[in-house]
Amino acid sequence: MSIYDGPELARNAANHVALSPVSILTRTARVYPERPAVIYGDLRRTWAEVATRCSQLASALSRRGIGRGDTVALLAPNVPEALECALAVPMTGAVINANNTRLDANTIAYILDHGEAKVLLVDTEFSALAQAAVAELASPPLIIDICDPAAPGDRIGEMDYEAFLATGDPAFVPRPPSDEWDALALNYTSGTTGRPKGVVYSHRGAYLNAVNNTITWAMPHFPVYLWTVPMFHCNGWCFPWTITLLAGTHVFMRAPRAGPVFDAIADHGVTHLGGAPIIMSLIADAPPEVIRSFDHTVEMMTAASPPPASVIAAIEALGFNITHVYGLTEVYGPAVVCAWKPEWDALPAADKARKKARQGVGCALEEEVCVVDAETAAPVPWDGQTQGEIVFRGNICMKGYLKAPAPTAEAFKDGWFWSGDIAVQHPDGYVEIRDRAKDIIISGGENISSIEVENAINNHPAVAFVAVVARPDDKWGEVPCAFVETKPGHSITNDELMSHARKGLAGFQRPKMVVQGVLPKNATGKILKHQLRDIAKADAPTLEQEGE
Repeated sequence: MSIYDGPELARNAANHVALSPVSILTRTARVYPERPAVIYGDLRRTWAEVATRCSQLASALSRRGIGRGDTVALLAPNVPEALECALAVPMTGAVINANNTRLDANTIAYILDHGEAKVLLVDTEFSALAQAAVAELASPPLIIDICDPAAPGDRIGEMDYEAFLATGDPAFVPRPPSDEWDALALNYTSGTTGRPKGVVYSHRGAYLNAVNNTITWAMPHFPVYLWTVPMFHCNGWCFPWTITLLAGTHVFMRAPRAGPVFDAIADHGVTHLGGAPIIMSLIADAPPEVIRSFDHTVEMMTAASPPPASVIAAIEALGFNITHVYGLTEVYGPAVVCAWKPEWDALPAADKARKKARQGVGCALEEEVCVVDAETAAPVPWDGQTQGEIVFRGNICMKGYLKAPAPTAEAFKDGWFWSGDIAVQHPDGYVEIRDRAKDIIISGGENISSIEVENAINNHPAVAFVAVVARPDDKWGEVPCAFVETKPGHSITNDELMSHARKGLAGFQRPKMVVQGVLPKNATGKILKHQLRDIAKADAPTLEQEGE
């Protein structure tokens, strides 16, 4: 015991408070109540108004018995109510579970059941999806309808969102966690190895990543942030709390389109936005009639599949500056950044774009990110050649997978979180992905399991073998390409295969191309996917036909 371990130096209520995003809104509303907080169509709200509404929502939930450890689910696009849920649900001690609106009803039902959701707030655009999902549950949650005048669909809940808010007390006092390790959010993976896994975030991790975003992006006070990243993706990469922390303005649109993006920049002075490469392509390929001029540089953060260098160059020519980040649901979204060095400013545009296409280095508040040998966990040489698996260690890593001790232990083996992504590490320490160990296809920011797509095709009686790999796509980054070998004496058209696949897959999961022929296999009959990946890159992929 040292002289610094005495009782007079112990933690107490004055010198130790649990780190939590709950404190962020409280401070911003107190210091900047008059600042603009929300822009959505004709709607404008200040931080004082947002704080009042969040207090009412937290109170209304509490009066329905929602508290520490309860799950509150959300099914909605990027609308102001989604932000209020991100801010208010943790004020009760409950856990926010924002769901991917592109999933099918069966998967939504599984998530609601697995996460034991007690409340489901659903935008009427997705009321039919929610109704089909809830019909599969033995114990349906309380349903609250978010009724946006811009949204289609019918009400299916007990009451609408505004009526629910009216049952709450605007003087509700937030309940910060007693322990910063308490669960704050539940986010489900895209089911890349079967059923989606429930990734649990802590108050501590969410708070630190909210702060980390400001450092990573060198963000000033009062940013104007355009919501093109879905809030259901890793809680919007923790930006609901980041922008609130900086007393910024959240600008919403139900779905990103090129015209409204340029309108938001020109009319509202948007300074920051994020998104997958598909959002970059949306902007870079915008028709001339919707492009509007603006007099400032717009900072854009991009993640998911590596952005093509040509797209980076094209969008930067329009007045954007790209920051490339990388991460996974398990690390709160982006935890790696292609940190820019001033000496690279003098490089030709094409060389700068190639630099920016690399994944980069660990963010400031993530302890360590490196590439290691998958067998020994030893770091690979920094030679830009030797491949290994990207691993993470630090405060911006999940608590674990809900109700899944074995997968959690496997993910955290040897004191690392194992990403499943294969990469090299360059001599300057920057990581660059080469492949995906689990055959994940990232299309428009959505993770697609090749196994799920294969299963949807393979259950057709004419199919003998099927393998699904990523095919490069200018719009989506990657799309599923299905290679199919039929049984002897059977035949089926590609259109019939595509129609069959539609029955069991969401729209973004469906293969965009089918190629029939004899699949390449090794001596044991294993399909050689690495060969198929090369074939899929061709303009017109082909396979050998039977008898050739």
